[in-house]
Amino acid sequence: MPGTLVHAHQRREIRRSVRVDCQVVRERDFQLVASRGVDLSPKGMLVMSQDMTLTGEPVIVSFRLPRSEYWFDAEATIARVVHGRRPGDVGRCLGLEFDRIDPEAEWFLRGALWGVPPPVPTRDRRIDYAASIHLAAVS
Repeated sequence: MPGTLVHAHQRREIRRSVRVDCQVVRERDFQLVASRGVDLSPKGMLVMSQDMTLTGEPVIVSFRLPRSEYWFDAEATIARVVHGRRPGDVGRCLGLEFDRIDPEAEWFLRGALWGVPPPVPTRDRRIDYAASIHLAAVS
């Protein structure tokens, strides 16, 4: 298959397009930095930010899924800051990676997200050039 490019797979979990009410507070000053989740996976979430924050900052997250009375609590780290400058960005957002979440809560979260579609991609998928060259060499 000469000319075929291999797309990179970076995510450990599939994100799901779910709007959730949440409270994200910085650990160092307990300042509320977000109150609206944009998408969610069992390993993390993307939240709309209300405050300037830094990558690597620890936060505490509480959120409730739509049509659910169960609140999830997790410790997380800000893994990415989205500044809202690219086409398709919904504004300033924070990508959170859950550090600790109760295993039972994670199991419940997986079940609740089952069948929910992923968000529509806003950018082209990245190319894994090393895998593409390897594929061309063995073809």
